[in-house]
Amino acid sequence: MQTTLEPFLFGIFSQAPAGAVIGGIVLLVLILGYRGARLWVWTLATALVLWGLAAPLWLWIVFGVLALLFNLRPVRRILVSAPLMRLIDRLGLLPRISNTERIALESGTSWLEKDFLSGKPDFKQMLRETYPELSDKERAFLDGPTEELCRMVDDWDIHQRMDLSKEAWDYIIEQRFLGMVIPEEYGGHGFSPTGMNAVIAKLGSRSIPLAVDVMVPNSLGPGELLINYGTKEQQDYYLPRLAEGKEIPCFALTEPEAGSDAASLDSHAEVFRGEDGELYLRLNWNKRYITLGAVATVLGLAFRLRDPDNLLGKGTEPGITCGLIPTNTDGVNIDQRHNPLGVPFVNSPTSGENVVVPVSQIIGGPEQAGNGWRMLMETLAGGRGIFMPALNTGGMKMAARVTGDYAVVRRQFGLPVGRFEGVEELMAPIGGLTYLTDAFSKFICGAVAEGKESAVISAVAKVQSSEFNRIVSNNAMDILGGAGIILGPNNLGGLHYIAVPIAITVEGSNVVTRSLIIFGQGLIRSHPYVLKELKAIENKDTKAFDKALWGHVGMVVRNGFRCTLLNLSRGYLAGAPVSGKTAKYYRRLSWASANFAFMADLALLSLGGSLKIREKISGRFADVLSWLYLGISALRKYEAEGRQEKDLPFVEWVMQHGMWRIHQSFLGIYENLPAPLIGGVLRTAGAAWERFNAMGRPPSDRLGHRVAEAMQEPGEGRDRLTEGMFIPSEEGDPLADLERAYGLALKSQPLYKRLRHAVKSGDLEDVPVEELIPNAYEVDILDEEERDLLLKADAARRKAIAVDSFDLSEMPVQLEKREGAGLLGAL
Repeated sequence: MQTTLEPFLFGIFSQAPAGAVIGGIVLLVLILGYRGARLWVWTLATALVLWGLAAPLWLWIVFGVLALLFNLRPVRRILVSAPLMRLIDRLGLLPRISNTERIALESGTSWLEKDFLSGKPDFKQMLRETYPELSDKERAFLDGPTEELCRMVDDWDIHQRMDLSKEAWDYIIEQRFLGMVIPEEYGGHGFSPTGMNAVIAKLGSRSIPLAVDVMVPNSLGPGELLINYGTKEQQDYYLPRLAEGKEIPCFALTEPEAGSDAASLDSHAEVFRGEDGELYLRLNWNKRYITLGAVATVLGLAFRLRDPDNLLGKGTEPGITCGLIPTNTDGVNIDQRHNPLGVPFVNSPTSGENVVVPVSQIIGGPEQAGNGWRMLMETLAGGRGIFMPALNTGGMKMAARVTGDYAVVRRQFGLPVGRFEGVEELMAPIGGLTYLTDAFSKFICGAVAEGKESAVISAVAKVQSSEFNRIVSNNAMDILGGAGIILGPNNLGGLHYIAVPIAITVEGSNVVTRSLIIFGQGLIRSHPYVLKELKAIENKDTKAFDKALWGHVGMVVRNGFRCTLLNLSRGYLAGAPVSGKTAKYYRRLSWASANFAFMADLALLSLGGSLKIREKISGRFADVLSWLYLGISALRKYEAEGRQEKDLPFVEWVMQHGMWRIHQSFLGIYENLPAPLIGGVLRTAGAAWERFNAMGRPPSDRLGHRVAEAMQEPGEGRDRLTEGMFIPSEEGDPLADLERAYGLALKSQPLYKRLRHAVKSGDLEDVPVEELIPNAYEVDILDEEERDLLLKADAARRKAIAVDSFDLSEMPVQLEKREGAGLLGAL
């Protein structure tokens, strides 16, 4: 008996032209694939098509067997999933994870990276993510004590004395700068991540050593570890003393053989029972690169704990543990210092030989023995995302402000150097990357405040902020020229330039973090299914594996369709949560996310467990993931701050540069993926298509001009770009003098134009400016007020661009004048 549906469908299929039928089926497949339809929807749609086409019985039988096999979960688990699970395990198609990696993967949370790895990011939700503001208390501290501390220090003086002054240290302790992270109930400030980020950024805009000395006790150190894991007794004793500056903390993790591979710690402690019947630790360690180590009174220490007699009841090898060691304990050595490129923040080695402390000095008490690695990973996930971007942002804002000023003040060939296209080319990345770093720095602070402590995004923030700082610093030095090279109190770029490489290496080197952690661990940690599949295989849990595997397959199919259609439409099929000039960038990010997710699964399928050690490929995937996060951060900032028209050049430069970087990374993946069959296709067709259909192009010269112009124009755009940095006002301060010269240069620009026109027309002789101005007054080209303004502007300009020189007796490293010494002796 026929249903009413069968003749209807058959009539449609039989009467329509063959091309229309095929086109309709293709359209249906594309819609279902793009939308990520469930398996039962695909099954129903296939049945309707077969019915309408009057498919033969044998085809229905094949379809029916497959439909039952894959839709009936108990059957699928037994006949398909269980054999697949055993095969994947035997062939090692998924990465193996060590115990230390497992702890890192299980620490913290996932955030936006999970959305991008899904291939279908929810931008509406991302725009609802917290974009935090400073509290009244934090604002008062920033405008009061932080401003005052910046005012009382001088970066050149710090470098000369190789330390902060006693006055500065006293003020830091008095105002509890070292206790920003400590809750108010223990005498600290209890600032939010945003508050601490703002303080460090402002200090960093004044002096890198100042910012580092304040940053470390509030970052990865005993304070936050005690807050999160300490016993009540430890918290009650140490936290007030840390907040008040009665204890100076440091944390010792890095060793000669354990840098970025911190799990390879050689420092160790052994539990033993003392003559008094109590339990003690006997510690031996050799650490290096420990900030504040040489002045610390309490040493946070990471070590491997051994318990031969199982006195703690946790086995003979509890593992990595964190402890608190008073530095006046016998056997502790902190009497040396490192010299990190001459940048005078306190950094030193420390060692300990047969140091004995009670087991109660384990952070969290004996119950937390062996839990140190988890403590460190969870603490680092938040701290690295707050403080390292803050430190770099401060320096970048300083560079943006200085180069914007200098481009107007410094004149060559009768014009401000900012008018030259070569200088504009250097200024555009300074402005764009400064805007971007401020954006993702604030964005991650909001996430951390809500408990979203993503190790992946924190790693992205650390790597990218330090790399951007390096680019900005290099470009600033090129613009400043000799004014950046000649060290002295008037140099506003050189000392910062020297310090920049340090940030590249600390808290996990950028090389390792980019090539191993961001994507290598991020793929496992944040992928919607991979970690679930790994755990199911380890536990031999067929039910969990079946659910994860087929969810994963469905996602790959959906992303394959999304990737194809978004490539063909250049992203226009994707929606955008906003309208206007930035809407296209959301579509481009959707396009890139679909490609990223699909290619990540393709790489995992083709390389299996070896993907983790394919560092070049992993690094390129890390770059794509990084720029997806960076892009939405810039767009979030633009929306949160009211879509300011003056900010649009910075946003557009960031997004165009970011999409260009994503395109380059995908091209590198296609050309180098070491997979026999898939790799060949990608190297030829894939790479050719990527070149033809590039996701982005570099920012145009015209856009770069707009960015450089915005950096030089006074007003809201320039002030928002450098908001939060320290800008002194006292005459004699190099930056204050430069700012004053900048203001006068802007006022006098129309007058300089008048003088140039007079010279060209022959009304004035082409002589140096100091002669030209009086001459113009004498022939009534300038009136008295205009002459005085130009003279004042010229004097301010000369003062601002002056570089330092020293008598031999004043040189930081004195030049010897005795016979036979150097060139003077030779002469």
